[in-house]
Amino acid sequence: MYTPIALLTSLLALIPSISAAKALNPNLNAMLKMAATNYDRHALLAKDSDWYYDFFNHHDYHDKIGSVITADAATFPALTGLGISYALLKLGPCSMLPPHFHQRAHNAVIGITGNTTSWMINENGVRTVKVDIIPFRMTIFPQGSLHVMQNNDCEPALLLSALNSDDSGTLNALNGLWTIPDDMKRAAFGNENLDTAQLGKRIPDVGTGAVRGSPECLKRCGIEHGKK
Repeated sequence: MYTPIALLTSLLALIPSISAAKALNPNLNAMLKMAATNYDRHALLAKDSDWYYDFFNHHDYHDKIGSVITADAATFPALTGLGISYALLKLGPCSMLPPHFHQRAHNAVIGITGNTTSWMINENGVRTVKVDIIPFRMTIFPQGSLHVMQNNDCEPALLLSALNSDDSGTLNALNGLWTIPDDMKRAAFGNENLDTAQLGKRIPDVGTGAVRGSPECLKRCGIEHGKK
């Protein structure tokens, strides 16, 4: 018997954000994938609470630096097989989403509040696209493109992110790079004497998805770098 979504939502507080891509109820996901008809899906999603996802009640919602709160097949099983997911992007003052890409989805982001700037690199040899994501302006990040965004203001920014997959995947570029052997990192940087331990020790954990942004913005807004 599967656990209702209402109970699963309460369990979010017990798991770290970095595990968000791990299904909270894999048995229910599997049963939804095998359901022969829409009638059978409704039998599996038998309660009204199975049909909504409450971003506000997520344990990362009030994080001062910010967070990426995602409703996808892993966190909201009703999306299983529908090929769509949504994320609420909450960026604190001068906070950013570090360079990352989505392996299995195109991404559309619309500004709701604040003044956020994004940079997107689609592939080798093409120019970097810079967009100021002001309220009700949308930009796109094609599947696999490297992108980063920062809240430029001293007040929080809010954005909505849509992806055309219920399991889009996210890989933070620097976190991923620092999992390969040190000699491979030195070769990639073209410097055999590079102190990779020193260079990489301040790379933030994936955490809530958001980190502190540029020193210029932090100084302008009176925020001490690296601290809440």
